[in-house]
Amino acid sequence: MKFISLCVFVITLLLHSISALADDVWVVEINGGIGPATSDFVAREIEQAQIDNASLVVLKMNTPGGLDTSMRDIIRAITTSPVPIATWVGPAGSRAASAGTYILLASHIASMAPGTNLGAATPVSLGGGKAPDKSDNPFAPKGDSQKGDENSAKKDDATSGDKSATSKSDDEAKSSESDQQEGRVKATTAMEKKVINDAAAYIVSLAKLHGRNEVWAEKAVREAASLDSENALSENVIDFLAANLDQVVEKTNGKTVVINGVEQEMSLANVQFIEREQDWRFSLLSVITNPNVAYILMLIGIYGLLLEFYNPGVGLPGVMGGICLLLAMYSLQMLPVSYAGLGLLLLGIALMIAEAFTPSFGIFGLGGIVAFVLGSIMLMDTEIPGYKIALPLIIGLTVVSALFTFVMLSLLLKTRRKPVTTGVDVIIGQYAKVVSGFPGSGRVLVDGEIWQARCADGLLVGQRVIVKKVSGLWLDVETSHVDKNLDKE
Repeated sequence: MKFISLCVFVITLLLHSISALADDVWVVEINGGIGPATSDFVAREIEQAQIDNASLVVLKMNTPGGLDTSMRDIIRAITTSPVPIATWVGPAGSRAASAGTYILLASHIASMAPGTNLGAATPVSLGGGKAPDKSDNPFAPKGDSQKGDENSAKKDDATSGDKSATSKSDDEAKSSESDQQEGRVKATTAMEKKVINDAAAYIVSLAKLHGRNEVWAEKAVREAASLDSENALSENVIDFLAANLDQVVEKTNGKTVVINGVEQEMSLANVQFIEREQDWRFSLLSVITNPNVAYILMLIGIYGLLLEFYNPGVGLPGVMGGICLLLAMYSLQMLPVSYAGLGLLLLGIALMIAEAFTPSFGIFGLGGIVAFVLGSIMLMDTEIPGYKIALPLIIGLTVVSALFTFVMLSLLLKTRRKPVTTGVDVIIGQYAKVVSGFPGSGRVLVDGEIWQARCADGLLVGQRVIVKKVSGLWLDVETSHVDKNLDKE
């Protein structure tokens, strides 16, 4: 028996020592659009990996892209991490499009599974629609747009001006033709040019960090170029192909990577994979940073506070409204919100409320509905899929908001206009019965309560009087026109 116990102890000790000597490889999954919840989760996991002395962090990626701010937060966490970060686009059928391409190029190790792709990293227009092109306007002037004073200008100056304008238009035409021949994304406004140039410079700097193909990286932005995994390897965009996580570790072992400017050789032995589960904070942020959920929370908060203000004392609408509004404000500050859209949304609600207060034959109401719809559509200042408010939700909440405003607030206002049924003011105008005293002062009975009263007339006990005024604890009464005894009723 002692021998068996000793063997169990030795085996347990050996297993513990082997696990202590194993290299921990953390696997963090990025699946779906990259938003505030994903960036917060990845950044926290990379920081925790440093605390727990992990040997490698593998980002298992499958994403169509995401928000620029969230992408940059993840890249900042990768480039400043003392723990090597390997990004693996897999399994087969996955992709690292748009923001995923930037993250892949920023990682210390970039790998892809066969049957995956990356690229299409052109920034989505943040301003919505595209500016109209002058060439599309048949009424646009084809000559010089800035004409001088014909009376004072000389003939040869006008001719030279026409020639310079023609040369400028020819240069613009040639540049646009060259852009189309090269397959570049056409930027029609100064803002679009700034955004594309900034993104191109950013992705090139990320490619330079680890000696990857910076020429193709720039094409991914300017031409929305994409590559499959095999071509990405041949173009020196990634380091190697790996069908699974075991191959990622196997091919990473022995490679030299640059971490915070210092070269480091990867040495992985007795690897132990640790799947990092998404915690409650990620789940909560994923829900409340959904634009549709944030939109609903904001409306619930506004209407809850309105109900509490117009009918104080209930408590529940105010508490729920305050909580929902704070959650909505927290989520909206992490999303690309258009303040013009938010302003239109609030204006629409205010106009619908004004219609309930001061009926304007529907002018305020219709204007409020239009402003509400336009503000809801413009609220999210991005064209990225998954970060726009669903149109059916906008239509449904518009109908509900209109009904809520016109029906509920009208009922509340009607309730406020009703006569007072409780309090001291209710006594005024009621009949009272004389109990004692008078003339001068005495006591009267009102609604089962005996009050001190004043009256200049001589009154008889049991006589009916009318309460005309309440002065503190005294009532001013006068003789009723119909002098009847209340006991006879």
